[in-house]
Amino acid sequence: MSFDPFSQLDRIAQSVFDTSRQPRIMPVDLFREGDRYILNADLPGADPASVDVDVDGHLLTIRAVRSAADRDGARWLAQERPYGAYMRQFTIGDDVDNDGITASYDNGVLSVVIPIAERAKPRKIAVESPRENGARAVSAG
Repeated sequence: MSFDPFSQLDRIAQSVFDTSRQPRIMPVDLFREGDRYILNADLPGADPASVDVDVDGHLLTIRAVRSAADRDGARWLAQERPYGAYMRQFTIGDDVDNDGITASYDNGVLSVVIPIAERAKPRKIAVESPRENGARAVSAG
């Protein structure tokens, strides 16, 4: 039986750091562009059929699964790419249009577009003056 230093290092690292129980990272960018928020999440290697986005009240949830490489008979020297279930949750406010949220998945990036509700968009308020209304009524008569 031959000694494989890489597998021994991996085994020691897993026992010391317990990497099997670490949360899986789903890095995101979130920004506002005009009248919408855009959330981009990195999910490289995730099966597109496993990507799920749902909104329940004020909670936006993203789920995805990346399956482990299936290599029968392979002797792994390093296996650092994480696999398993991913999940992120975001609290969204009343200023978004829940019914208008859309999502797309392309090249390992999930893009979620969250439109701002009409009621939350800035608008101009007309300012009236009772003196102007009275003056118009007098001069008009």
